[in-house]
Amino acid sequence: MCKSVFPLSEVYGLLEPGPVVLMSTQRAGRANVMAQSWLTMIEFEPPLLGFVLSERNYSFAALQATGECVINIPTREILDAVVGCGNCSGAECDKFERFSLSAQAASRVGAPMIRECFASLECRVVDRSLVQRYGFFVLEVLAAWLDADMPRTPTLHHRGHGAFMLAGPTVQTGSQMP
Repeated sequence: MCKSVFPLSEVYGLLEPGPVVLMSTQRAGRANVMAQSWLTMIEFEPPLLGFVLSERNYSFAALQATGECVINIPTREILDAVVGCGNCSGAECDKFERFSLSAQAASRVGAPMIRECFASLECRVVDRSLVQRYGFFVLEVLAAWLDADMPRTPTLHHRGHGAFMLAGPTVQTGSQMP
């Protein structure tokens, strides 16, 4: 075996935690959306997600104040909008307007769903104990929506430095998990 030193600043690209999502929030009547890829499943039922968000992000204050958001799962077709949402601040522009995203009313939270995404998860913050130290929120999924008319193309995964990959083919095994 011949392994060489790998830069610690690049580890993220090896362990990329999950698909890129568009997190939408709403505070004081103003909707915002941000690109996010620092999330992980924590529990199956009820579905709990762990989510890292820096207090430097404009969406941080909205999530802290309302305790609500929608995790929207985009497809390759809107990659330019995803990248755009990740490269500008909601403090400076209306990202829905700038990137031609359509806000759609959610059923359980005040934040909007994004019509152009194939799935949307309405969430509420249920644990803030690690927010001050790590920016780590625990979210409970209250309602989940899937657009049956939209093709479920592979999810986007951020590899760092502007590189993305698409999820590969599904491989079915003989797992005995219920």
